[in-house]
Amino acid sequence: MRAKGNSDLILALNQIEKEKGISKDILLEALENSLLVACKNHYGKSDNIVVNIDRENGNVSVFAEKEIVETVEDPVTQIDAVEAKVKFPKKEIGEIVRIEVTPKNFGRIAAQKAKQVVVQKIREEERKGLYEQYYGMEKELVTGIVQRYVGNNVSVNLGKVDAILTENEQVKGERYKTTERIKLYIVEVKDTPKGPKVTVSRTHPELVKRLFEAEVAEVKDGTVEIKSIAREAGSRTKMAVWTDEKDVDPVGACVGVNGARVNAIVEELRGEKIDIINWSENPAVLIENALSPAKVVSVTVNEEEKSAEVVVPDYQLSLAIGKEGQNARLAARLTNFKIDIKSESQVGLTPSEPVEE
Repeated sequence: MRAKGNSDLILALNQIEKEKGISKDILLEALENSLLVACKNHYGKSDNIVVNIDRENGNVSVFAEKEIVETVEDPVTQIDAVEAKVKFPKKEIGEIVRIEVTPKNFGRIAAQKAKQVVVQKIREEERKGLYEQYYGMEKELVTGIVQRYVGNNVSVNLGKVDAILTENEQVKGERYKTTERIKLYIVEVKDTPKGPKVTVSRTHPELVKRLFEAEVAEVKDGTVEIKSIAREAGSRTKMAVWTDEKDVDPVGACVGVNGARVNAIVEELRGEKIDIINWSENPAVLIENALSPAKVVSVTVNEEEKSAEVVVPDYQLSLAIGKEGQNARLAARLTNFKIDIKSESQVGLTPSEPVEE
């Protein structure tokens, strides 16, 4: 006996497909699988049971697949050739036939399962869609709205999902107010049963790069390339830029007229200092630029060991090293060279006199 047709099911699935963008076939397949589990429980988990839902009228049918044999040894999976000849005259021994075994009142069971499956599948597809949307935004800049503190972490709304700004990804000393808008870098997006888990950062060096891409047209279109970034979040960033366009000043483009562009980014980063220097393929020139604003007398590079000895005027030594070694440390990260800074006096040179600019 075939379960009663359920045209309402098909109409409902057509509506869901139209409104939610979830394929009717995906929903029907999920429903068939769910009903199959129910049937296998009913038939002792037999592997030869098949559930089929008519795609046009919603009729639900249950079949047992059986092999045509001369002598039946297993009546659950086999059918006698004589009996099969009556029911399936065109079938031969060894072929598989389907015998309908739809249980009584199976239409009611199907209707109950349909509601459960459709709700679950809608949730799964929506979760999948959200994950794909935000996974596509991984490594990008986003604007989030601060929701609340969860312990030392901050919950930030990104539109359709809430992200977690962990304590490790927060700039030391920054405090965020509820409903405040902040720029964030999406570090990672993971798929979980509860929806996408989005990890964001305010400390990542790439956040600075994305901010410049958003603020500076020449960076966004590739005219100016950011070659390297070294950052100590909340304090200072060094950034090396380059262009192959002779009439474009890469540093000037990033700084902007009267510092407008870089100042907008500094404001977003709440006062973090940003040094922008020219990139060079020549390590000695790059290292000299990286130690800006300090003046350099000479740079001796050992490319094999990725090290360099830098000599600076005595009066520039503290500037070159920076407060707590920050300037030298950032320059080393930016250039990927180990930098040893010495004054003229330390290497036996006559100290230079300060030059007024």
